[in-house]
Amino acid sequence: MNNLAVALVQTAIDPNKNKTLEMFLHLIAQAHADGAQLVCLPELHMSPYFPITENLAHFDLAESIPGPTTEALSKIAKKLNIVIVSSIFERRAAGLYHNTAVVIEKDGSIAGMYRKMHIPDDPGFYEKYYFTPGDLGFEPIKTSVGNLGILVCWDQWYPEAARIMALNGADLLIYPTAIGWHKDSAAGYEKDKDAWQIIQRSHAIANGLPVVVINRVGFEPDPNGQLNGTQFWGHSFVCGSQGEILVEAQEDPKILHAQLDFKQTELTRQCWPFLRDRRIDAYQEILARYR
Repeated sequence: MNNLAVALVQTAIDPNKNKTLEMFLHLIAQAHADGAQLVCLPELHMSPYFPITENLAHFDLAESIPGPTTEALSKIAKKLNIVIVSSIFERRAAGLYHNTAVVIEKDGSIAGMYRKMHIPDDPGFYEKYYFTPGDLGFEPIKTSVGNLGILVCWDQWYPEAARIMALNGADLLIYPTAIGWHKDSAAGYEKDKDAWQIIQRSHAIANGLPVVVINRVGFEPDPNGQLNGTQFWGHSFVCGSQGEILVEAQEDPKILHAQLDFKQTELTRQCWPFLRDRRIDAYQEILARYR
């Protein structure tokens, strides 16, 4: 495909899982009605962001793949003839869980999965308690709308991940995300949001690829009361192969639409031949933790 109509579903999440699923099915149908061929959902979209605290009971939120959520998404993908990027708390086995992106193909089949590789552990983002680091590598998922280089949230800060996806033939980079600031300190974190956007735009520039970033919105409280909750800042966006912003949301629920021109990747890489000039003979030190 030379062109792709992509939709990003930026929304707040209801604590009721059934209501949340119905909401996303409705929004996916709406995105399709407005012309989307690929619909992308935010990170861990089937529940409030539970890693805000460490709680053994939250493991009950996990589900298998295939499972109830993928089955529901498969039905609507097949009905509407669209590709869907989902994000699921995966129960792989007893005591083994992942933060997993799942791609549903137009025929309702599971095209592939990506398990989040970089796992954070910060106040209000206690993901190491829940998630085992991914073991599927940085492999684009082949679909009828292109090779999708999917990475998840904390992965977005690592240029190595984006580069490997590009070298493995990704047509675009997609980042399902759940990121925001603690409500009592939001005023001091505006620079974080700017840095978050800049680093991902830089992945587009360095690799000559469009980048799609989907965040959630809304305030979610800390059930333990240790923090004043998290305000997810939204600002989902799509940028082109030179990092130019094509569309950007604000902090309210929105279905964001963009048209991607894959022919632009070829032109960008001709004008900015970063892949040509890489010194692959001199990069051995990248494998060290620090020197």
